[in-house]
Amino acid sequence: MRLGLLYSGGKDSTLAALLLDEFYDVTLTTAHFGVTDDWKHARETAAATGFDFELLELDPDVAAEAADRIREDGFPRNGIQLVHQHALERVAQAGFDAVADGTRRDDRVPTVSRAQAQSLEDRHDVDYIAPLSGFGRSAVDRLVDATLDVTVGPSEEITRADYEAELRAIIAEKDGRDAITELFPDHEQTYVTGVR
Repeated sequence: MRLGLLYSGGKDSTLAALLLDEFYDVTLTTAHFGVTDDWKHARETAAATGFDFELLELDPDVAAEAADRIREDGFPRNGIQLVHQHALERVAQAGFDAVADGTRRDDRVPTVSRAQAQSLEDRHDVDYIAPLSGFGRSAVDRLVDATLDVTVGPSEEITRADYEAELRAIIAEKDGRDAITELFPDHEQTYVTGVR
């Protein structure tokens, strides 16, 4: 069965791919708005880990709506959640038998509720799988440390193909770099460079 996994090139989505590889023909699917070319890093990671890779374009209107929501809220959570739901819809429409992401049990954003998962499955005749949903952050970190080579750093320094990077670029272009500091909390990002 073919599975499209939403893929950023980070540790969570890469670990999800490794877990699903036993049961599915996994294609790492990077969804983007065409704002940056950060998706190239995800393609490189896909090649380094031996998975097929596809690029999936998202609706630019969703990016604009998400950026507006972030500005209105003063934080990125709801904007990122909007983009994640849109990306899952697009992957579900791409002809896969199953769709997946790297969301963990204790993620604050993005999340997928049981009702959202069932709706996605029913409307698109796909299976939705969240292979890390039973894992907390420390369990994921231990598994990653044992299996992946990872670069870790601040969000501003780590380039990877995720929604946040493109939303940051959209907001910075319109509102300046200072808006990024005001709207997005400092946190670490990861970029996978290979499998051990």
